[in-house]
Amino acid sequence: MPRLDVLLFASYAEAFGAPTVTVDLASDATVADLVDALRAHPRGGALLPARPLVAVDRAYAAAGDPVIGRGEVALIPPVAGG
Repeated sequence: MPRLDVLLFASYAEAFGAPTVTVDLASDATVADLVDALRAHPRGGALLPARPLVAVDRAYAAAGDPVIGRGEVALIPPVAGG
């Protein structure tokens, strides 16, 4: 089962207690699978909104996009503007 390091920023890094979190996923895992794995994580998973933003190789990714075998995966926190 492949392991995936996910970059975390701002409130997500604070909630998970680290700038990265490692999850085990199937070799055909998608963004939706990643989000499910993060929700099950004992730290921070409950903080995730219904549809958190995920970036794969520095581009926003859709729920069905693959995550295994990519260069960089990041969970993007909500940003307030004004």
